[in-house]
Amino acid sequence: MNENTETIILGLESSCDDTAAAILRARPDAAPDILASIVHGQTDLHAAFGGVVPEIAARAHAEKLDICVEEALAAADLTLADIDAIAVTAGPGLIGGVLSGVMCAKGLAAGLNIPLIGVNHLAGHALTPRLTDQVAFPYLMLLVSGGHCQFLIVRGPEDFSRLGGTIDDAPGEAFDKTARLLGLPQPGGPSVQLEATKGDPARFRFPRPLLDRPGCDMSFSGLKTALLRARDALLAEKGGLTEQDRADLCAGFQAAVVDVLSEKTRRALDIYLEENPSQPLLAVAGGVAANTAIRARLETDCAARDVTFTAPPLALCTDNAAMIAYAGLERFAKGAKDDMTLAARPRWPLDQTAPALLGSGKKGAKA
Repeated sequence: MNENTETIILGLESSCDDTAAAILRARPDAAPDILASIVHGQTDLHAAFGGVVPEIAARAHAEKLDICVEEALAAADLTLADIDAIAVTAGPGLIGGVLSGVMCAKGLAAGLNIPLIGVNHLAGHALTPRLTDQVAFPYLMLLVSGGHCQFLIVRGPEDFSRLGGTIDDAPGEAFDKTARLLGLPQPGGPSVQLEATKGDPARFRFPRPLLDRPGCDMSFSGLKTALLRARDALLAEKGGLTEQDRADLCAGFQAAVVDVLSEKTRRALDIYLEENPSQPLLAVAGGVAANTAIRARLETDCAARDVTFTAPPLALCTDNAAMIAYAGLERFAKGAKDDMTLAARPRWPLDQTAPALLGSGKKGAKA
């Protein structure tokens, strides 16, 4: 990357159920510009199955990636000849989708004879505050989404220390399962949050898992099971759920998630602040970061500690290709690039030294 000229980078994202392409412009001594960000969701394709079907997702990515690229180029008023480099999610994620993106990026990079940069999807989320707010290293990141939940101290574009994370379900997954248990539409996060605004969070006192243990690890599977039992008890007693029952269940569930995230964030802040950062900051990213109750509690917690709180706009919290382009740009600026041996990886932890949260197999740690 030439420090004296602008760089136009194309980003591709296809790790789960959003097919995305974005174009970023980087200029010396200026914040990057997002020239285009296109996302094609797959909610309708998976609606009948109650969750993402990997084979359907992979096929949809293969059909939509070139369309997303064309739409991004049109939105940015550019052509492929204007692109200086291509960044692509190379993992972790559903392997069929990741492979679709990697192969598309390889074809474009080879045809255009431009650099190819593989990006860790989690790094895309973790570096988004630098794209949106140009925050300084080191900062504390809470990545909280449908597939991931972990605390990271971000010290550099490829320097991450994981302080803890979920040992089972991610919060977004728990919200989705709760919505299904209560007959609410997907995605579950917005549905449960809306119901919770009408409910009494004190009626059902659900457990706050792992708060009795030290550290920053979390668990949300038992919370989901507790809600299932409360629902079944109401069904056995009344033969059905009233609207108020459902709202109260949602409010109690959300309150438990908020309490867990708040306490674990407090512990993560304790560790992070030991580094005495000159500008202490907590950033939150991932789809669950859009939950207003969670965000309000974390903002209050940060204010009490004199720590800056930031969360990217919702469009950049959920899966998107602008974050992949930016993470690729950070790597590219340091001279990193990949070749045609770049592999799609279903598992790819950011902190290679931390023990696996969700177990490991022949292909390595999952997260």
